[in-house]
Amino acid sequence: MRCYEIALRPETAFGTPLVGDTLFGHFCWQVWYQPDLVKRPFSQLLASYPEQPFIVFSSAWPRWQKNGQLWYALPRPTLPRSFWQEKAGPPAQGGCRERLQHRPDKELKKKCWLLVGQDLKIDYRQLLSEADLYAKIIASQPPTSALYRQLYRNELRQIRVSQGQPHNTINRNNNRTGSEPFRPYTLDVWFYCPGLTLALFVLLDEQVIGLEQVVQGLRQMGQTGFGRDASTGLGRFAVVESREIPLPTLTQGNALFTLAPSVPEAGSYRRAYYQPLVRFGRHGDRLAISRNPFKAPVIMAAAGAVFVPTQSESFSLPWWGQAVTGVSNIQEATIVQGYSPYLPLTLEVSHA
Repeated sequence: MRCYEIALRPETAFGTPLVGDTLFGHFCWQVWYQPDLVKRPFSQLLASYPEQPFIVFSSAWPRWQKNGQLWYALPRPTLPRSFWQEKAGPPAQGGCRERLQHRPDKELKKKCWLLVGQDLKIDYRQLLSEADLYAKIIASQPPTSALYRQLYRNELRQIRVSQGQPHNTINRNNNRTGSEPFRPYTLDVWFYCPGLTLALFVLLDEQVIGLEQVVQGLRQMGQTGFGRDASTGLGRFAVVESREIPLPTLTQGNALFTLAPSVPEAGSYRRAYYQPLVRFGRHGDRLAISRNPFKAPVIMAAAGAVFVPTQSESFSLPWWGQAVTGVSNIQEATIVQGYSPYLPLTLEVSHA
């Protein structure tokens, strides 16, 4: 397996977040319609995926460049507050109002991002708030550029902004809206700040598929649209560049930090810190209009989870987790990517 970073540039709003398991599902449809993207029959790749995945996607995370150095904003590790207590400092002075405004746990809650450099080495204390991250994105642009002025004038100071988009359901008997369910409604869409690029970390088996084929599939995905309401113009993105990065090794940490939703195997970890995520999956493409487009729910650990493996051999694989089968009543071969790329993380001995 090899690991690559692929940079994406959002070009429209999105109705579905760019998360690893959903990206895998979209890419599978690309392979279904373009079998030449892979070197083996797609049915064989799906059958062997639970034991030997041919490709594993991370979720997409903010990425920027400053003075020739790449920086990334990953999700804050899902660790208890005790990991940061020594950084909290002395209690706030003053009256009740001042103490409430400067509570350490309240300040920690604002810092939802983890700052990581180009070497991808993690210090879980390097946290950023949304405003801190936005300031770094602004600072990465030349002060004389139009993009710098556009970012500076944005009062929201957020990397991703949610906005309601109106929809209408039409009664085809009279071509009008009316009482429920034929009445207007809104759905949230997300806009990324101008000029932002997103980093996607991809593990792939080059005996099955190469980087060029992955980039080709992603480009086509970005042209046709990703996720919900792609037919209305949502989910467009461009592939900016790609580069190979080294695989993680045991000597770099004693725990795993996941970059996508995952499903850990029972007994594979001694300690686990994660946020549960229930994925209510749904088939895409032509199966979206089948008699039963919904998949069985899957409980996953959200991206940013931290696991302490029971055996050091877990680091011999560049992915964490397992594939999930048996989630569809209409397509037996359906698989959920319960795998996630990970980065090594060093926890204190008392926590590991």
